[in-house]
Amino acid sequence: MITQTTTSTPLSTKNHFEVLDGLRGIAAIGVVVFHFSEWLFPDSSKNFIGHGFLAVDFFFCLSGFVISYAYDDRIQQMSLGQFFKLRLIRLHPLVVIGSLLGIIFWFWAPASFDTSKYSVTQIILLSVTSLLLIPMPTMADRLLNLFGLNAPSWSLFWEYIANILYATILHKLSVTALKIVLFFATLFIAYTAYSKGTLTGGWGGTTFWDGLARLGYSFIIGILIQRKQWIIQNKIGFIGLSIMLLCMMMMPYVGKYWVSELLVVLFYSPLLVSLGAGTINYKATQKVAKLSGEISYPLYMCHYWTNWFFAEYLTKTKPNTSEIVLVVIFSMLALILFAYIIMKYVDKPIRTYLLQKYGR
Repeated sequence: MITQTTTSTPLSTKNHFEVLDGLRGIAAIGVVVFHFSEWLFPDSSKNFIGHGFLAVDFFFCLSGFVISYAYDDRIQQMSLGQFFKLRLIRLHPLVVIGSLLGIIFWFWAPASFDTSKYSVTQIILLSVTSLLLIPMPTMADRLLNLFGLNAPSWSLFWEYIANILYATILHKLSVTALKIVLFFATLFIAYTAYSKGTLTGGWGGTTFWDGLARLGYSFIIGILIQRKQWIIQNKIGFIGLSIMLLCMMMMPYVGKYWVSELLVVLFYSPLLVSLGAGTINYKATQKVAKLSGEISYPLYMCHYWTNWFFAEYLTKTKPNTSEIVLVVIFSMLALILFAYIIMKYVDKPIRTYLLQKYGR
């Protein structure tokens, strides 16, 4: 078990969970591959990474752990305004960047998306709501995504809800009270999995409340892992845990697969967080884990525009399997480089400026 930081310890001196950060990057890469592969395998049961969407539940659990670790011992000395200001500085620049990319490439690739059916008022409204992270599931030709211009923003919307709940309610609750809330959150997500037959929802208008079910359980169990120090010391390391994480996303569809999805969310995903917080960060993988963590958020938020180009490429060229594999590999490498550039030259400078100006 790691020693919990005292209330007088500044955030900058706290232990940094580099392996957990790195696993976030691996999960983000898995999500990108999942989004590409959805065009190739409309039937998820035939998709080699058909459970890539479970990475989001891992994100929610990890977020609960990290928020609790970062703020439990200092939020009492902060105003709500200060807390929300810090979270907005951390999260919102990439919400804006991802939305701008979605807007730009919506117009740039009209062959894959008919913009003529939308009025100027609708376009402005879609753009503004995307930039402000306000759900607007009205684009039928984009499957009624909560955010048609940048689909991954749906999980950020729920992340914002989690931050609001943490700052106003959850940080005040005792461990016992949190366990009671967790019990009802467990019932909610179990009912969602059973009634919908899967836990893939939350991203669209027709499955809106599924997102709350997925957020509720994972975020609260993440807080409890940190508060109760349910951290498992181990020597698995970044590579071993990355393989375990990929196995989760590549889990096959067998029988009543909503049961296996539910079990993963209830137990396996929290286990990965517990192991990641307690594992050794071997010197050989430190730089890789660090880079993986750094590009995770920009990669997740700034990749989806490429899906429309990929769909158009598949429709027009009818490529063979070997060509598709090469295109996906090249696209992944290009997107990782793109995410690094966004992180280093856009997101970080913006956040540094905002912190210096508003974050004190």
